[in-house]
Amino acid sequence: MASFKLSRFFSQPEILRGIDPENLLSLLADHAKALEALGLKLPEVADAAAIDYEHLMALLMEPDKLPRNLCEAFYFIHEMATDDGMARLLEAAEEAKPPIEIVGTPGPTPGDAAVQVWLKDRELLERKHAEQFLRNPRTFESFGTAVSPVPRYRDPMALADKIKNDLDDFFEKKKRGRNTKVFPYVRDDSVWFLVRHGDPFERRGAIGDKGESVGVYYWPEKFDVLVLDPVEGELRINARNKGEKKEYRKVFGRHLYKDDGFFGGESKYTLEPLREKGEDAIAPVEGMDDVHLTEVDFLWGGSHNEREIRKADDIFAAYTDRGRKFPAKAPIIKACFRVTFSDSDTPRTVTIKPPNVAQYTRDADSVIVERWLKARGFIVKKGKAKDAPTVTAVMVGT
Repeated sequence: MASFKLSRFFSQPEILRGIDPENLLSLLADHAKALEALGLKLPEVADAAAIDYEHLMALLMEPDKLPRNLCEAFYFIHEMATDDGMARLLEAAEEAKPPIEIVGTPGPTPGDAAVQVWLKDRELLERKHAEQFLRNPRTFESFGTAVSPVPRYRDPMALADKIKNDLDDFFEKKKRGRNTKVFPYVRDDSVWFLVRHGDPFERRGAIGDKGESVGVYYWPEKFDVLVLDPVEGELRINARNKGEKKEYRKVFGRHLYKDDGFFGGESKYTLEPLREKGEDAIAPVEGMDDVHLTEVDFLWGGSHNEREIRKADDIFAAYTDRGRKFPAKAPIIKACFRVTFSDSDTPRTVTIKPPNVAQYTRDADSVIVERWLKARGFIVKKGKAKDAPTVTAVMVGT
């Protein structure tokens, strides 16, 4: 669980008061005895507007005193009580089976939407909260399989709890608690997994409501992203360190394919098409309007590990104007491309470093870029990139 920022309710009381009193009372009702022990007696439903907001906000300044489940509820409500959060929750509530009715007097606020979804389907609210992290730019490492043909993967929705338990064992050994949550998202051509887990335990000083120094203890929240390509038998991983990536490969191989070593291949990309095909190697595919090579790095090596970096708005045009050619032997260890997608006037930069790392700004971009890389020969099947250095692909807004 992330560090609680419940002081937001104190500094911006309109957020808490913006929740319909009856909805707020429904949220608090299961914890009535614990709250009464803390000096907050809840009113009857007919008198819900009489909730002691000042006392409640004072308690929110010291969340360690509150029941854990109520703390978690306020954390997720705090995170989702925004206009954007409400829009996503309303859509999800309408699509739920059965649909979740969102009500409020005279109309529901973002806080109302968050409270009611939490009360009726906590898992749905947590999932919608987690989806926000799919929008962030991320670096992925890709790990393929040597198994051919690639077998069908097992149902990830049914396996989520088993994957969670194994990851809990791992993170507990790393002193990060047993707080893992796995969110699978099955799409037409891939399966995305959001893994929420704790970072190392933290203790921080804070100021209580009486001005005294108090301690705040928590596991910071961390999200990792994994993407399964079931056609190629490939797992793309966004995680911070080698230990986590190694564990993800083992656990997801175990449960999706009954093989801890299934995702053993680490070589995916090659940049040789730039040398072999020239400008034809970067021709756009459907979904792209324009692609330019803007940087290329060569490794000459030697005792001083010499590296040559060439940059231009259009490397191929610059080389043509100056009568230059790519070096015949120096390995290409990095290439940057400026890509304009059909649905945007703003280009984004794709950087490739062999053998196996990629970063995308948007989910849709990753699908198009991977298709382009495969069509133009930058992807070597089954991790058999011969003598190719490792690849990192990075896409960021420019």
